[in-house]
Amino acid sequence: MAQQFASDNYAGICPEVWAAMQDANQGSVPAYGEDPWTTRAAEAFRRLFETDCEVFFAFNGTAANSLALAALCQSYNSVICSSFAHVETDECGAPEFFSNGSKLLVARTDNAKLTPADIRALATCRADIHYPKPRAVTITQPTETGEVYSLDEIREISAICRQLGLRLHMDGARFANACAALGCTPAEMTWQAGVDVLCFGGTKNGMAVGEAILFFDRTLAEGFDYRCKQAGQLASKMRFLAAPWIGLLETGAWLRNGAHANACAARLAAEVAGLPDIELMFPAEANAVFLRAPEPVLIALRDRGWRFYTFIGGGARFMFAWDADPARVDALAADIAACTA
Repeated sequence: MAQQFASDNYAGICPEVWAAMQDANQGSVPAYGEDPWTTRAAEAFRRLFETDCEVFFAFNGTAANSLALAALCQSYNSVICSSFAHVETDECGAPEFFSNGSKLLVARTDNAKLTPADIRALATCRADIHYPKPRAVTITQPTETGEVYSLDEIREISAICRQLGLRLHMDGARFANACAALGCTPAEMTWQAGVDVLCFGGTKNGMAVGEAILFFDRTLAEGFDYRCKQAGQLASKMRFLAAPWIGLLETGAWLRNGAHANACAARLAAEVAGLPDIELMFPAEANAVFLRAPEPVLIALRDRGWRFYTFIGGGARFMFAWDADPARVDALAADIAACTA
């Protein structure tokens, strides 16, 4: 199949990850994370983030987000999120399930970004015992619409969280893309800005499978290893979940991959700008491009063999991964232009 941009999950494994997995596939080592590869990967995260954080590894983002939020909440608590948030729209109730019932309080806005005002409104609208007590806020960086929270926006959200006694979780399924877009360090975008827990996405950054959960406040991680085990997220051959991170982090591939994907998104956005009946729905700030177009144009694109989703706002979503081919991006732009002529 010719390369498609329907999802950055279509991509394969990047060379640095493949090499690290090959290196780990040598001999016999202890199981369940008691191996040197898992230790080395955790230390690589601590160096990258410039802090002594607790590091855990999970198979996918749904588990990472859900378990992290469950660690922050009791069953009677609630989590404030955007109506666009992945935990609200695409995780099949997993955050509620793993927290034994913590409710998601959803900010019903037209914007994928949460604001301090949204958080305050939901956190303070009621204080009686009949209402789930707000305990955490989750933000997606970048958002599901491809927009990136600035460092100032994260700091402002953190400030309102501290004022209201809330913990701040960051869903970083595309964390590398956000770092590349902002040109900042991982530390600046997380704990230095007031984030308590980060879920760092590896699957969309060149890995076959795997996410990392980083607790910047170690006290919040108490018992988290048991949560992972209970949820089926403790890999017996943990070295193969951890070693790919060594390939990404120690070589710098994590950031190169994110920057390349972002550049391909910017390339498409620039090439279709000004086309008749084509509108950019959201700023192309990371590795996503959302285009609003008449239905006949979308049908014509599909007839030409292009795959894409239209589940957010009715427009066509194109996602770019670490291996996006600029020539293929140009071909997509040419077909969009031809379909609008």
